[in-house]
Amino acid sequence: MQLHSFPEGFRACVIGASGAIGAAFVEALQNDPHCASVVALHRNSTPAIDLTDESSIEAAAEQIKSKGPFHLIIHAAGILHQQDFMPEKKLGDLNMAQMQTTFMVNTFGPAIVLRHFSKLLDKQRGVFALLSAKVGSIEDNRLGGWYSYRASKAALNMMIKTAAIEIKRTQPNAIVIAMHPGTVTSALSQPFRGAEIGRRATQAANEMLEVIDQLQAEDSASFVSYKGERLPW
Repeated sequence: MQLHSFPEGFRACVIGASGAIGAAFVEALQNDPHCASVVALHRNSTPAIDLTDESSIEAAAEQIKSKGPFHLIIHAAGILHQQDFMPEKKLGDLNMAQMQTTFMVNTFGPAIVLRHFSKLLDKQRGVFALLSAKVGSIEDNRLGGWYSYRASKAALNMMIKTAAIEIKRTQPNAIVIAMHPGTVTSALSQPFRGAEIGRRATQAANEMLEVIDQLQAEDSASFVSYKGERLPW
């Protein structure tokens, strides 16, 4: 696919590029003839970026500065579960360690990414899309459960909206959004029937890029789905 709202030879950066969705974004952008370069960042990239290490985030932004400004920055990293924990089903499952790990990757890390990487956005056409999740919507929460994940994404949404308001003052053309990717077949969704109900990461990335391509300056500070729907905070 081709992104037509960005200038010829536009530059992109994908953070969390080693995950299923992040890698799919990188591949799609590399295949776009209008895209001149894609910087793919993850824990083992050069430079490396570790969302639990504030100094690595700042250093990564500084090291890729010369490759910008970037017309598109996508933050695709996140955590739902890992080897020693699964999403909580009830209050009795809550524990501090799981909450700290989840918030570190889903909220604190992306907030510091916003701090340092938003400065790298192109002044004329700059889109910063951070992957959130519909289950982070407080208004849409009807089933309960998944305490840490829901709360970390709700907090991320507040970070994104607050940053978007501030960034708009000095970069009026900048677009900063929270984006719901839907269910994607990946390691993150695998324990939750992701292979059955999810769709391929390549499809998800292309759908989200189509939505991104339609964004206008007035869409900044919004929460949108991969279908282009406005979601309730």
